[in-house]
Amino acid sequence: MLMVSPKEVDQVAARQAEGMQVVTLPAVGLSRGGEFAFLCGFLDSFRASRRAFRGRSPYAALAMGGFTSAPPLLAARMRGARCFLHESNTIPGRANRWLSWVVDTAFVGFPEAGTRLRAKQVLTTGTPVRLQFQPSPARECRRELGLDPDRPVVLVMGGSQGAGAINKLVLDALPELARQLSNVQYIHLTGPRDQTEVEQAYARAGLTAVVHSFLAEMHVALGAASVAISRSGASSMAELAAMQVPSLLIPYPTATDNHQFHNARAFESTGAARMLEQRAVSARVLTEWLREMIELKDVRSGMQAALGRWHQGEAARLIAEGILGPGKAARCRPGAPEAEASARGSSKLQSLSIAA
Repeated sequence: MLMVSPKEVDQVAARQAEGMQVVTLPAVGLSRGGEFAFLCGFLDSFRASRRAFRGRSPYAALAMGGFTSAPPLLAARMRGARCFLHESNTIPGRANRWLSWVVDTAFVGFPEAGTRLRAKQVLTTGTPVRLQFQPSPARECRRELGLDPDRPVVLVMGGSQGAGAINKLVLDALPELARQLSNVQYIHLTGPRDQTEVEQAYARAGLTAVVHSFLAEMHVALGAASVAISRSGASSMAELAAMQVPSLLIPYPTATDNHQFHNARAFESTGAARMLEQRAVSARVLTEWLREMIELKDVRSGMQAALGRWHQGEAARLIAEGILGPGKAARCRPGAPEAEASARGSSKLQSLSIAA
């Protein structure tokens, strides 16, 4: 069972889930001045979770962060389920910090996150990504997107909703990029508001660009990329590491607890990425750094090697085995047939509640 919020980004992700019952909870995020709405949403979500569990009590519940995950986790605990959480950021969110007191085990993407949680046990597993996120032949991915297979590609992305500040920064830099990197092609994911403006800006600059508000086939875009310009949300960074794409990270400056800055700094400290704070970025600096990353193969190779050390390809299996026990998570291994799972493991997997 997958339990999600009504937010569009969660609904889009839920539509890709196969073989799972999806339950939408009426959760509302906690914001200043919105405490009453949050409390009502919390209570309504708790009641909805208890109703969902009446017909089939969960063996285990896994919270994936955010206050949407708190009501079903507590409802599952009341039904006797084992409880777990996964924290993908370096700085745990408020919901996970609070829930860490009641879970059996916390799984973390960054080792330093474990020091900020109060779970009985903390395991560093990395952050799972979909099976499609594996290094791919760049030429094939570029062809699939209608780009020249032999010319370098810069991927610009701001997370699932885009990033207006990154869009503006790149557009301001286009004249300089056109002068210094005229051979480069672009894949630009704008978010819902800026697509037309961005398309027109690339056309005026005479640059080849594929511009989308949103792209479901992110593994193709990353496979095509020589370099990425990105926010530093944990999921995006896990995908960059899995695909070994060197990146210029620009943390979202108002993220809770400044966690995107700390995510980016962790990658930067190991040579896996470069980081620029939004307030310090200029068109000149952006162009200089991109030019170096694109033109110097040794720079890219060093970053790719560091990214390989960050990627944990077994993250999903480690989490599943942490919940079900060793040998009972065969279905979570890439390519493993369902028949390999024991009957007991299969029934447990079917009664796992995931709150995202």
